[in-house]
Amino acid sequence: MAIRIKARGGESADQMMRRFKKLCEKEGLTKDIKRKEYFEKPSERRRRAARKAENRRMKSDG
Repeated sequence: MAIRIKARGGESADQMMRRFKKLCEKEGLTKDIKRKEYFEKPSERRRRAARKAENRRMKSDG
């Protein structure tokens, strides 16, 4: 799942970095890296998922 960026004609390094960051965001890499930055116990992961599901249920009901 490597993201590769090729320089376009007349494109600066800043523009290439911007494109790279957008692709990383689109692929969900930044979110995944932040999530895996610290260890999360499986019980906490289940609890977080249950809270998220409850919030979705409340939002759709209300």
